[in-house]
Amino acid sequence: MASSDYKTFDLRFGTCINGSAHVEKLYQGCRWAEGPAWFPAGRYLVWSDIPNDRMLRWDEPTGNVGTFRHPAGYSNGNTVDGQGRLVSCEHGNRRVSRTEHDGTITVIADRYDGKRLNSPNDVAVRSDGSVWFTDPAYGIDSDYEGHRAESEIGGNHVYRVEPASGEVRIVADDFDRPNGIAFSIDEKQLYVTDTGSAKTRHMRVFDVGDDGTLSGGDVFATCTVGGFDGFRLDSDGRIWTSAGDGVHCYDPDGTLIGKVLLPEGCANVAFGGAKLNRLFMTATTSLYAVYLKINGARTI
Repeated sequence: MASSDYKTFDLRFGTCINGSAHVEKLYQGCRWAEGPAWFPAGRYLVWSDIPNDRMLRWDEPTGNVGTFRHPAGYSNGNTVDGQGRLVSCEHGNRRVSRTEHDGTITVIADRYDGKRLNSPNDVAVRSDGSVWFTDPAYGIDSDYEGHRAESEIGGNHVYRVEPASGEVRIVADDFDRPNGIAFSIDEKQLYVTDTGSAKTRHMRVFDVGDDGTLSGGDVFATCTVGGFDGFRLDSDGRIWTSAGDGVHCYDPDGTLIGKVLLPEGCANVAFGGAKLNRLFMTATTSLYAVYLKINGARTI
């Protein structure tokens, strides 16, 4: 039964899910699947397989999967900017990059105050062109997801890249291991997950000032299974976040209303398909998808 793919905690979740829509496995064979990004013009999804140092591509018209990029700088989180370009966090190269339409790569950020970044993890692009990213040390902790190295910065922070000047500045420096990142629908709030110790496996929410500064930072939700990683919002402001048993759905008021259950721990999600009503989930070794009753937010 498709109903076994979901767990409902609040009646509001019933408006989000199709009771007859099964979770589908679209691909398996990754070591650590991450960073799904949907490209509507080409009707394809790109995602990262970090330890295998590659990016894969799933094509909607055919269902075929091929290698998008290898080597891939041990890429992790990915997104698509307002001009339809791929923006990636690269553990191995310790940078945030943009793939131009002609295939060339532009470095958005690789240093702060002259020091190399740790290993950028996830990224969000605001409508004003500013690029926001998290920078924990997972890619330099060992040679499994990048290259072992000492942190030059000495901390794990959240950064903003000024669109006009390219200036990189810290906007939050009180995280253990900042990870997933996304804006609210109106871009007046920024959500960031922390995947450090058991005490910090939660999601925080900040108010975003007109000048790009952050305030607040209260805990929005605490993960009940494993830890939150990457996440996305739907068009009504609900948060669909990865967790140890699949994807947890939170109402904007902070209530856990339901789950999409997976047989593997989930790392990240993205909305895609022609109507943005298909949730793609990168979960350890596999890529999964499920059709929902709701639509993903158009982020740019």
